[in-house]
Amino acid sequence: MVIHKAFKFRLYPNVEQQQSLVRQFGACRFVFNHFLRQRIDFYAAHKGEKKQGLNYGDTAKMLTELKQQPAFEWLKESNSQSLQQALRHLDTAFLNFFENCAEFPKFKSKRNKQSFTVPQFFTLDTENGRLLLPKLTPLKVVTHRPIEGDMKSVPISRSPSGRYFASILCEVEVAPKPKQTDKAIGIDLGLKSFVVTSDGEHVDPPQHYRQAETKLVKLQRQLSRKQKGSKGREKARLKVARLHEKIANQRADFLHQLSRRIVDENQVIYAESLNVTGMITNHHLAKSISDAGWGEFVRQVAYKSEWSGSHFAQIDRFAPSSKQHNTCGYIHQNLRLDEREWTCPQCGALVDRDYNAAQNILHFGQHSLNITIGLERPKRTRRGSPALLGETMNSEAIPL
Repeated sequence: MVIHKAFKFRLYPNVEQQQSLVRQFGACRFVFNHFLRQRIDFYAAHKGEKKQGLNYGDTAKMLTELKQQPAFEWLKESNSQSLQQALRHLDTAFLNFFENCAEFPKFKSKRNKQSFTVPQFFTLDTENGRLLLPKLTPLKVVTHRPIEGDMKSVPISRSPSGRYFASILCEVEVAPKPKQTDKAIGIDLGLKSFVVTSDGEHVDPPQHYRQAETKLVKLQRQLSRKQKGSKGREKARLKVARLHEKIANQRADFLHQLSRRIVDENQVIYAESLNVTGMITNHHLAKSISDAGWGEFVRQVAYKSEWSGSHFAQIDRFAPSSKQHNTCGYIHQNLRLDEREWTCPQCGALVDRDYNAAQNILHFGQHSLNITIGLERPKRTRRGSPALLGETMNSEAIPL
């Protein structure tokens, strides 16, 4: 099986190289925004006609003509293939929108993360720690781990904190190793416990944002008092950006370690499909839900399961995983969110809400997905997420 795997390394450009990278970032951002406006205007002017939208081929021709105009000759200073990649990214954003996979494309801002992609004609010199890119002098790079597979492209990015990175995308041939276990597990995601498994394991949420909130409030207050455009304001902005980056790195480290352990220890994994976008509209829980990172955790479990030969699937989000008692089948219709334990009126048992949900998720998954371990895989949607059980799959017990 061939997979795409990215290797992210830190770059250390000098002052002159930083200026060149800034020009490259600006050119790609301009091309993306300019042709996003062109595509919006074209659709508004030709709505209802046979051709009512522009595609990548149309915008690529328009870019060539744009670079010939005297006012836009500065675009020639940038790598032409990186500009074309910006158009490809724009086209992909529209395709995802029309297929209901993403929101409508947004204009890029110079205040957020900056990036451009080099699709070819680049060289990584690991011995000397240098990355060679078109129209740039060799950049210093720290390669902390070896590269696998064939290098295909290099996205270059700059974080809001001012750090530069190169994410080398490679094609890697992976042969999933047979596991020593045929264990199946259901996982329930929550706020009181980040993960509760059907085996009874409870993983507490690290709450990295909550722990740094006091310091973050202090730094943001200092930033708001600085004069706009001053050097002091830029220094204060960097402090805030670096703290946000530290929180994001801590959260990513926690999610990667937990998802890797769950995938390594289990052959079949079931989870609930959560509407995170809808849940964060609750202003009482939005901050905690965003801090938890449920969506990213599910994404990591999904692709790591595929790479490792495990099976991962999600049950229907409307399945009564929390309301139904997994032992007697009684459904508590009026179960409130603050009820972490409830007594079953039918059998009299004390029910732990999260553990009960994890067991139900495992039960629903086993009776909704037809998998023979080691032979078949769950169907996958276009974006790579496993198909929802109960929506695209026939119900049949899983043989374990």
